Amino acid sequence: MSITTFSSRQFNQDASQAKKAAQDGPVFITDRGRPAHVLLTFDEYKRITGERTKIADLLAMPGLDGERDLEIPRLHDVAQAADFS
Repeated sequence: MSITTFSSRQFNQDASQAKKAAQDGPVFITDRGRPAHVLLTFDEYKRITGERTKIADLLAMPGLDGERDLEIPRLHDVAQAADFS
């Protein structure tokens, strides 16, 4: 795995070369000489992040057909004013 560095200007002028370089390892993109971004292949990104499931994906509940009724029990406790004395 090799690390390649592109300045922002180089990246803007030849993004396809940066994408090719990302096949061999991360590409650091610099702004004024300082690393600002990293370009990775999508497969490498998935490997690094461990393909974690996002909460939004879990809440979407894939595989359920149609709508579901959500039963929310009534609370019988009534809120009371606080005693600050």
